[in-house]
Amino acid sequence: MLKNNFPGNIRENLICKAMKRKQLKIAISLIIIMTVSCGEPETVVTDIVHTDGSVTRKIEMKKFENVFNISGVQVPYDSTWSIRDSLEISEEGDTTYVRRAEKMFASVDEINKDYLSDSTLNKDVRRRVEFIKKFKWFNTEYRFAEVVEKTMKYGYPVSDFLDEDEIDWFYSPENITGEKLNGPDSLRYEAFSDSVDLKTEEWTFRNLVSEWIGEFSNLTKGRAEGDMTAEALKAREDEFIEIIRRGEEHFDSLWSNGIMLKEFIGEGNAIKYQTEADSAVNIVSEHLWVDFSRYVQRIVMPGEIIGTNGFIDSTKILSWPVHSDFFMTEPYIMFAESKIPNRWAWLVSGVFLLFVLAGIIYRIVKK
Repeated sequence: MLKNNFPGNIRENLICKAMKRKQLKIAISLIIIMTVSCGEPETVVTDIVHTDGSVTRKIEMKKFENVFNISGVQVPYDSTWSIRDSLEISEEGDTTYVRRAEKMFASVDEINKDYLSDSTLNKDVRRRVEFIKKFKWFNTEYRFAEVVEKTMKYGYPVSDFLDEDEIDWFYSPENITGEKLNGPDSLRYEAFSDSVDLKTEEWTFRNLVSEWIGEFSNLTKGRAEGDMTAEALKAREDEFIEIIRRGEEHFDSLWSNGIMLKEFIGEGNAIKYQTEADSAVNIVSEHLWVDFSRYVQRIVMPGEIIGTNGFIDSTKILSWPVHSDFFMTEPYIMFAESKIPNRWAWLVSGVFLLFVLAGIIYRIVKK
C-alpha cells in the first residue's frame, strides 16, 4: 500500500517513482486493490542501548494536527510510557504538534513482545530487535540490531541488479541524496539517480513475476506435473516476462480473458488453473504493496563504534531510513557494533606481565 508519511509530500520511494514509468504499468495492472492513505506523523525512533542489555526507547512524532492514535503511528507504544505533548511554532508561523514517548525496557525481549502485539500502521510487517554481548578479556563488545523481515518469498536480492555504488544510493536517506541532486554536480547525480531508478524498476518487475510463479506453483502443488512444476515454470520466467511485455498496452483485458495465461501454460492448463492464477495475483499484490508507513530509526551504542551499516545524522547519531522498498526481498537489518575497554583486564594483564618480567630478571641476576 502506498502511503504519504509527511502531509503535503508525495512518498519518494521506489514504488512511487516506478508508478510514473511505462514498464511498471504492468506491475500496477497486477494489483487488484490499492489504497492510498495519509496523515501519519513524521516519526523518529531512538534506541539507547545500555551495557546490561536494557534499552531506553524514545519516539518523537510530529503532525500538523493534534491526533496521535495508536492505529495511526508507526511504532507501538501505550499508556505505560512517559508521554509529553507540545506545540511548536516555526518562524513562518506554522504550527506542529509534537508527541514524545519514552520507556525503559529491561531487555530486547520486552520490545519484541510489543512488536508481536503491534496494532500500529505497520502491524502487518514483522519486526524484531537483537542484542548480543561478548566478553573478550581486554574489551566487551556489543551488537544491537533492528530487523524488519522480508515481505516476498521468491524475489531477487537487489544486489543482483545494482552495483555497490548504486546500492549505497538506494539505501541512502533522502537528505543525503537530495543534497547531491541539488549540489554543484547535480547533472551527474541526476543521471545516476535515473539509472538506479530504471534498474530498481526492472528489479521490482522481476520480483513480481518470480513471486507470481512461486505462489502459483504452491497453489497447484501436488496436482501439476511435467511442464507445470515449479522448477519448469521458473525456468521459463524470461519467456513469461516477454509475454507480459508484448501485451503490456492491453494487459488488463489480456489477463482477464486468460490470453496471457494460455500463451504461457497452454489453453488446457489455463482453463484448469485460472482460479489459482488469480489467487496468486492477489497474494503477490499483498506482498508488493505492503501496508507500511516509513519512519527513521536511530541507535545509540555504549562505548566506541566498531561496525555499522548506518548513516551519521546531523546529531552525530547512527540513523537509518525505514522504507518498504528495503525489505521487499531480503530482511532489512540495521545494526551497530561497539566496544568498551575492560580497564581491570588491562590492569591485571599489566601486573601479570610485571610479575613475569620480575621473575625473569631475578633468575638472570641469580645466575
